[in-house]
This record gives sequence, structure tokens and C-alpha cells, in this order.
Amino acid sequence: MADFQKALKSVFGKQQTDLLITIGVLSIVMMLIIPLPTWMLDMLMSVNLMLAIMIILIVLFTNDPLEFSIFPTVLLISTVFGLALNVSSTRLILSRGETFDGRIVKSFATFVVGSEGTQGIVIGAIIFIIIIAVQFMVITKGATRVAEVAARFTLDALPGKQMAIDAEYNSGLITDDQARKKKAKLQKSVDFYGAMDGATKFVSGTVQVGIVITLINVIGGIIVGVTIHGEPITSALNTYTSLTIGDGLVSQLPTLIISVSTGLIVTRSVGDGSLGDDVKEQFTAQSKIYWITAVFLFILGVLPGFPWYLLLPMSGMTAFLAFRLTRKKYIEEELAKTGNDKEAAAAEKPAEMSPVVPLDPLSLELGYGLIPLVDQDNGAELLDRLTRIRREAALDLGLVVPRIRIIDNMRLEPSEYCLKIKGVEMGRGTIRMGHFLAINPGGERESLDGEKTTDPAFGLPAIWINESTRERGERLGYTVVDSPSIIATHLTEIIKKHSSEIIGRQEVQSMLDTLKENYPAVVEEVRKVFSTGEIQKVFQGLLKEQVSIRNLVVILETLGDYGSMTKEPGFLIEKVRQALGRQICLQYAEEDNTLRVLTINPEVEQQIVESRMDSATGSVAALNPQFQRLWINSVLNSVQEIQNLGYYPIILCSEAARALVRSSTIRDIPDLVILSVPEIASNMTIESMGEISIDMKES
Repeated sequence: MADFQKALKSVFGKQQTDLLITIGVLSIVMMLIIPLPTWMLDMLMSVNLMLAIMIILIVLFTNDPLEFSIFPTVLLISTVFGLALNVSSTRLILSRGETFDGRIVKSFATFVVGSEGTQGIVIGAIIFIIIIAVQFMVITKGATRVAEVAARFTLDALPGKQMAIDAEYNSGLITDDQARKKKAKLQKSVDFYGAMDGATKFVSGTVQVGIVITLINVIGGIIVGVTIHGEPITSALNTYTSLTIGDGLVSQLPTLIISVSTGLIVTRSVGDGSLGDDVKEQFTAQSKIYWITAVFLFILGVLPGFPWYLLLPMSGMTAFLAFRLTRKKYIEEELAKTGNDKEAAAAEKPAEMSPVVPLDPLSLELGYGLIPLVDQDNGAELLDRLTRIRREAALDLGLVVPRIRIIDNMRLEPSEYCLKIKGVEMGRGTIRMGHFLAINPGGERESLDGEKTTDPAFGLPAIWINESTRERGERLGYTVVDSPSIIATHLTEIIKKHSSEIIGRQEVQSMLDTLKENYPAVVEEVRKVFSTGEIQKVFQGLLKEQVSIRNLVVILETLGDYGSMTKEPGFLIEKVRQALGRQICLQYAEEDNTLRVLTINPEVEQQIVESRMDSATGSVAALNPQFQRLWINSVLNSVQEIQNLGYYPIILCSEAARALVRSSTIRDIPDLVILSVPEIASNMTIESMGEISIDMKES
């Protein structure tokens, strides 16, 4: 038995609300089939009225319509519930006739109407018709129209609002988490107003059905009373009409309240507070309207025949309110004036220059002719690209690129842009708006009509072409890109080449703080041995050779392993590279895990190792000028041969020589990939494509 109770608790313990709602919905369906006793009908009618009151109160006290986002669903359920009550009450009224003892229906048929007999029937019918007319012709029709317009306008404005959020994110005004929350709220707003557009049809349908049910009840009641119960037609007319009107009033009152709630929630699209807050703020904004109203009421009160005993006190109260609002506004203006005087006095004093004038970590400066690329009205394509660039850099290099600040620089040519890192120019290019850049990736191709230029990112020959030539250029094998793609590609290459300059101590500290949440032991051990600056140097050394630092755990664990031996950055970088060997190999290997490499003649490699000289920035190869010239020429020739075969040039050497080979070639061949033997993963296949050698006699 205990196990059975535990099983029930595990199934329903956390879903009690869902279970209750399910039972409620199924009960509504059963009401359409099973006759209800009158006491239960009275209880459910009271519940229906209570729910309608609760709904309108929630709407009145809600600051944002999205806080009551389940309103369309509640509207549907309440509509079906009201119709089920109509069916149940109709069944009891027609079956019992004069013996019907439903207290709620009878109360609405007599007390709410205000009189009994024929007069009560007529008054009740008029009230019922007025309620129906107000609902159908005013409230429901207006709410339906407002919901349609709100849904259409919200959907039309969605792309612009999404781009505005992206622009705020790219400019650094909001964080990534805030951007996600704003977009989620925006999507909820679209879904809500779209659902409300359909939900208002439930209300209008309920009003129409109420009219039909009322007519059916009156006609059906007369037929049942005369033909089945044998009542006189006047008695049947009086009985069933009275009960039907009472039933109609008791069912239409909650419907009227829900209709008003629907109108309120769809018209509350603007406002920062509840309805009461907005009314208080907006009705007390101007005092002169109360002065004018007070004068009007006073004039009306002194005219003959008007109730002066009502109008004159109302005029006095309105004038008192106008006086209070005028005084409040005067005080606010005086306070504002005092504050402005203080600000003006402070402004007259010479502003002190800040001792620190910070530079933007990354900035993109645009000539005024390129402003449309970041203009919201023109789609702001470049802003979307910048967001993707930062995301890709985080995935590829493990480096979270700082916000990229976009500046319009009047010193640039209209079609020129400039990329800077910490205020230093790293790249520049020219864009022809409305044109495409056709880049020749290599080889002989048929020429295109256009202005010859050079691709700013890779320095490849290119041609500016127009829209009509674009398709032909793609067929001929050219890489055709648009203006935002040109800038985005150039910026991506700048970030890759200069990533080691972007990462600073503050970025390293942020990375360590974030990693510490999940790997506290690793971070604490490394922090005991290394300072932030020493860890930064290792990260920079890896990024200089395009090695991703995303696997921070492995990097820090390796530093922890060798930290007790030395803090020399060059040695630590080599050990970290070896720990990341599989990652590095996969970065350059082909699909069959094959690395095609160039090796170095042992004698040449030995001479490079022997030329080692330690400096403040690390170990370098101090080769004599003649040997250096022969060495570079030999490397260039070998690299050219490999590239002609269609392979990426990679040099494989010993661990002792790797950093020295790198330092000796970085000036002439900065993109050359150099691997050491310990970095090669066990599952990699090495294929030698040649040996770099030098005639030692010439040196």
C-alpha cells in the first residue's frame, strides 16, 4: 500500500494543478450530457460569476498584458463553461417548469429586474436586450477590431524590433542573456496578440449563441408548457419567459464582464504600470482641464432649473483638485529649475580631464557612404554579421571577442572603412555600394567586365561587378560576395591574425573566474603557481599560431603539471601544444587523418638548434645573415612546390627546433604551420612531401 501511495505521489505530486484543470475541463464536458441538480447549478453559476470577477480584476491590476498570457486559453474555457451552464439550466427549466427551484436564476428574474409579473418580464427583456446589444455592437466588435490590428502591427514590427535588439547587443548596451530575454519576450508578445485575435471570436460567438438560446428557451418553453405540461398559454408564457430572462441575465453578466476584460487587455498595449497607475498619471498631467471643468459646472449650477445643490459642490471639488495639481506642478518646476542651475554652474567650471582615456578593444570605422550597412531602416545586415563573427571566434579560437564598436569617421573617404584594435589600424578597405566583389581564388578564368581591385582580406585579385554580372561570375568560378560579407570576412581575418593582441589580463581573469565555477581545483592549483600575466603569455603564444584555447581545462592542467619545474613561457607553450596535439593535428589533417608535411635536413635543423639565443621575449634563432637568406629561400621554394600540388604547407621538426624554426620564418612566411614530432597524435598518418635542405658549403 505504501508503494502504491509513493507511485501516486510521484505521478501527481508535482502536477496537482494540471490534474485539477483536467478534471475541471472533463467536468464541463460531462455537464453537457448529465442533468445537474438545482443546488449544483446554483453553485456553478456562482463560480462562473466569481471567475469573471477574478479575470477582470487580474486584467485591471496587470502592468503588462504578457503577465496574463494565458488569457486566450482562459477565455476559451470560460466560454465553454458558460455554454455548458446554459445547456444545464435550459434542461432543468424546460423539464420542471413552474416547479423549477434554481435560486440564482429566480433571483435574477425578480430581484435584479426590480419587479415581478408582466412588468418584470418586460423590464427584464429590455435589460437583457440592452446588455446583448452593448456586448455585440460595442464591446465585442471593438475588442475584435483592436485585437486584429494589434496582431497585424505586432507581427509587422517583429523584424525591426529583432534588429534593434541585435543592434543594442552589438553596441554593448545589453548582454547576451538580456538579448535572449528580450527576443523571448518579443516572441511571446507576437504569440499573445495572435492568440487574442482568434480568442475574441469566442466572445462574439458567445453573445450570438446567447441570443439564439434565449429565443429557443422562450419558444420551446411555451411549447413544452402548453403541449406537455397542459398549462394555459398565458401561464406558460409568463413562467418560461420569466425564467428564460433570469437565465439569460445570469449567463450574460459573466460574459459581459469577460468581454470588458478582453477589451481592456487588448487596448493595454502601451503603459508601464497598471491601469490605475496610468489613469492617475495621465489624468493629473494637466491642471487647466480641471479649472475649465470647474467653471463650466459653476455656470451650469447657477442657471435656472439645474440642480445647483449637486453642480456647485462638484464645481468646488473640481476647483480644489485643480488648485492642488497647479501647486504640485509649480513645486516640481522650481525643483527642476534649481537642479538645472546647479548643473549649469557645474558646466561653467572647466571640466577636469580624466587621467585615463580608454581605447576600444575593437572598432570598425565607416565612411558616411557605408552608413546604410548598419542602418536599421535598411536591414542593418552588417550588424548581424558582426554578431556571428564574435560567436564563431569564441567557437574556433576559444576567445570571447569584445564588443565591436561601430564609428562613423568623417576623415575616411565615403566608401572606405578601417578596422582598429585598441586604437591602432589593422586593416583598411574600400567598398562600392550596390556592387559585388568577384574574387579569383586561383587559376586562369575568363575575365569579367568591371573595375579591377584586390580583396582586402586575402590580397587576391578581384573585380567589382554589378548585379547583372553576378550570376555569370559565379558560373565562371569566381567567389562573388556582397559588401557586408567583404567587411565581415576582413574583420574575421584580422581577429584571427591578431587574436593574441586582443586577449589581455582582464579577459584571462574573466575566463578563469568562469571556469572556476565548474573546475575549482584546476584553477586554484594553477593560480598558486602562476600569475594572471604568466597565464596570459601562454594563451598569447598559442593564439599567435592559431591554436584554439577553448580547451582551458587541458591547458591549465598542463601548466599545473610543469609549473613546479619552470615558468619559462616558451617551454610551457610547447608542452601545452603537445597536450593539445590531437586538436592541432585535426586542424590541418585531411579527411583520412593524413598529414602531408615537409621535413628538415638533420644538419640544417641541428644548426638552427645550435643558433638558439634566449631573450626577454623567449628563445630565437640567431642565424648568420648568409645562412638565414639560404634557409628562407629554401623554405619558400619548398612551400611553393607543396602549394602547387594543392596541399597546405606544414613543416615537421623536433621539439627543440620547432620554436626556433618558427622565429626564423615568421617575418618572411608568417602563416607557415610548424609542428613538432611530440604533437603528432597516434592515429595520424604522416606522409613526407619533401625535405628542406641547404648546401652547407654555400653557407
